[in-house]
Amino acid sequence: MIKLTRKVVLFAVLTIGAFATFTGSTWAEKMELRMATSGSETDQRSVAMAEVFAPMVADFIDYQPSYNGTIFAQGTELDAISRGNLEMSIASAQELAQFFPEFSIFATGYVHQNAAHQVAVFNDPLMDSFKATTEEELGIKLLSVMYLGRRQVNLRHSKDDLTVMTPSDLAGVNLRMPGTDAWQFLGKALGAAPTPMAFSEVYTALSTGAVDGQDNPLPTVVDAKFYEVTKQIVLTSHLVDLNYIAISKEFWDNLTPDQQATMQKAADAAAESGRQKQLELEASLVSFLEEQGLDVYEPDLEAFRSHVQAQYIDSEFAESWPEGVLEAINALGN
Repeated sequence: MIKLTRKVVLFAVLTIGAFATFTGSTWAEKMELRMATSGSETDQRSVAMAEVFAPMVADFIDYQPSYNGTIFAQGTELDAISRGNLEMSIASAQELAQFFPEFSIFATGYVHQNAAHQVAVFNDPLMDSFKATTEEELGIKLLSVMYLGRRQVNLRHSKDDLTVMTPSDLAGVNLRMPGTDAWQFLGKALGAAPTPMAFSEVYTALSTGAVDGQDNPLPTVVDAKFYEVTKQIVLTSHLVDLNYIAISKEFWDNLTPDQQATMQKAADAAAESGRQKQLELEASLVSFLEEQGLDVYEPDLEAFRSHVQAQYIDSEFAESWPEGVLEAINALGN
């Protein structure tokens, strides 16, 4: 009886081990992946990650998102990943430019032409050195690029009080911009007086008059309900804005090759899903905002484009751009 029992036990252990090996991570403990973002739960980037990315990696990843800057304030997420306190975030080129000034080229007004151009740039060899720098010096891998939308100027003033047609019309306007140097420079290049402020504080600041306006893509204006406390949208389209899906390089390196391939596929799928939804939203929201009582109009875009580009060309930001990269970016848009 004792020998029989031992044989039964041994057979059971070997069977379970073989089954666990066959089913891969089914029996293994999932790896916790904390994703921090300053965006809301209903933001298209957050939705794409939750509804597309998370299910595709669910076999080996316990996806734990946090929204509205609850665990890390906007602008601190990359440092948290670098220090090993966070695994994933949705990062802007402006934030990366704080660490590596050359990233400011991807946050420059009127450089990216549209959503498809962004993808072409991200997947082109011209990005290889940028990606290598973030991995080697910050410990962060850039998985994919997300289309945030065309940024527009959104003001508390009525159009009767202030009509913006050229950059000079924004003189003295306190325009909320994120706090990095790259964002602040963009605000100045537009002709405004940029005011640094966390995203979570913008709605209250607009309602009290602490700032005169803010700039964001139309879907963000609607998602954050900024239209409730503003009166006009100036369609400057000054930045075809992007975010990167950023993950800890250490976390990535601890994945198996198959898991890495699955995660890369999931990140690209989430980015594409969010991109298409954002494009659809942008196409439909002008009429919605007009129904809410906002004036929505297009200024002299050539006046803005020439002014903004001139500001960058003569700035210290351009000095940090690798030689030939701007020309390569422009060529991809042709």
